[in-house]
Amino acid sequence: MQRERTWQGVGLLLDAARPERSHLIRGGLWLLLAAGLEAVGPILGKRYIDHHLLPGHYDIGAMAGLLALVLLTGWASTWLRYAQLSRMAGVARRSVLRLRERVYAHVLALPMAFFDKAITGQLVSRVTNDTESVNQLYRQVLYVMLDSSIVVAGSLVAMAFLDWRLMLVVATLVPAMVVIIRAYQRLSAPAVARTRQLRSDINAQMAESMAGMAVLQAAGAAERFGARFEAVNAQHWESRIAELRANAWLLRPALDLLNVLLIVTVLYGFGRRDLSGPLGAVEVGLLYAFLAYIARVVEPLIQITMQFGQLQQAMVAASRVKVLLEEHEHRGPPQDGQPITQGALRVEGLGFGYDPARPVLQHIDVDMPAGSFTGVVGHTGSGKSTLLSLLLRFYTAQQGRITVDGQPLQAVPDAAFRDAVGLVPQEPFLLSASVRENISMGRAGISDAAVEQAAVAARAHDFIAALPQGYDTRLGEGGARVSAGQKQLLAMARALAGAPRLLFLDEATSNVDSETEARIGEALAALHGRVTVIAIAHRLSTIRAADQILVLHHGRLEERGSHEALMGLEGGLYRRLVELQTLEERELDAEAL
Repeated sequence: MQRERTWQGVGLLLDAARPERSHLIRGGLWLLLAAGLEAVGPILGKRYIDHHLLPGHYDIGAMAGLLALVLLTGWASTWLRYAQLSRMAGVARRSVLRLRERVYAHVLALPMAFFDKAITGQLVSRVTNDTESVNQLYRQVLYVMLDSSIVVAGSLVAMAFLDWRLMLVVATLVPAMVVIIRAYQRLSAPAVARTRQLRSDINAQMAESMAGMAVLQAAGAAERFGARFEAVNAQHWESRIAELRANAWLLRPALDLLNVLLIVTVLYGFGRRDLSGPLGAVEVGLLYAFLAYIARVVEPLIQITMQFGQLQQAMVAASRVKVLLEEHEHRGPPQDGQPITQGALRVEGLGFGYDPARPVLQHIDVDMPAGSFTGVVGHTGSGKSTLLSLLLRFYTAQQGRITVDGQPLQAVPDAAFRDAVGLVPQEPFLLSASVRENISMGRAGISDAAVEQAAVAARAHDFIAALPQGYDTRLGEGGARVSAGQKQLLAMARALAGAPRLLFLDEATSNVDSETEARIGEALAALHGRVTVIAIAHRLSTIRAADQILVLHHGRLEERGSHEALMGLEGGLYRRLVELQTLEERELDAEAL
């Protein structure tokens, strides 16, 4: 099964190289010419020995001409190989460029359900390490194997021209090499596949540790994580050793031994020839030519077998990339709708479960008029984030439907939908770039003036202006140079920079101070009537001014209304949440005193 999956990567490699067909064909033809020029050398050497040295015919002009031809053909063959190696390097870089872009674009198009189970470090390894192994395949492995195969074929043809019987003796190397490669593949393929998987696991553990370093150190888990890493690293070492053992036994050493046996066999064959007298000049020249051709057959075969280890790794890498590309992209109904102009949302009979047998949301019906402010609250696990994910089209509902401006939400073209949507997450994602770049996110049409206008609307302009380089201040990895509240204000500015019709807040105030919460509240109030706002809130003060508040409980919509209306419900769920949170805040204030 593993071997079948490995060889399935061939199609992927051919697809990546298909635009380079003309370069590959020209390269192959030039390599044929190079092999032909190289095959002429021993024949010229044989003539030099047969017709001049041993007979004593010292024609200086003819002898110099033969030596000049040997030098010229050797130089031409070498130059052609260098030129084609450079050509193959270009083919490799362009092919891998296309493949890496294809993989990255595919990953960006995958549904959120894929990332629920994917491991970031392993994805990064497939996009970087595995595609780089494919680069080695194009740039070196295929070039060496193609060139060596042509040289072997040319040498065998030349030997057949000189003595076909001895050529058959030398040709036994080819099936012997095939047997060695098959044995190598059988022994090394599992080790190579396991090595690459363990390398991905190492990358995944490194990425996970770096992302959670603060928690890891605070929990005193460094030793445990180190032990876990050592275990995986030791398995990687054992797998690599198994691969290297196969290389040591079955690649160059085996063919070196065959080379010695072949030379002995050829020498013995010359000694057993039916000669009328002692060894003659013609036989000496023929022996020289055959020994020269044996070197031209054996060394390329050794190069082929040596490259087979790299080929095995590249094929495993290609199969891993192919598996990723076979992950299903998001393919919903036809996106033939209109762009969002008003932002009026309607949810009817909505039902959804990550596992269809265990629904998370059931029978949700709600209207969110254009320009309205809707708050969503509920206990942990009530379905708040799931509802937001459905409104953001991260998932598709299994029951009911969601419409925007009267049309199905899924019908809005992706580009138009993303242009109309702004998201302020609970944990802001910031680039290690400037403030300006973090707000614009490279979106076309967002000018510097628009960036500053969004910052003003998000109540972030004052603290940005106080930074050392203002909007050009680089924030460091994860926004290390700003506070948690400032990160949230930047996330708000980013969401507003695109002039969204729909603004989603996913517990955007849960980790900020009261001052930042107040600023976010001011920004939301200024948007009222112009942007449809849907805010999931843990801190209920954030959504007190909402037009309507949805109270979810175990996936069902239990209560709906304004803050005042819900507080008037005796024993209501929302009222209990507010009272409980108020009590907790008072206890915290008392402890602070």
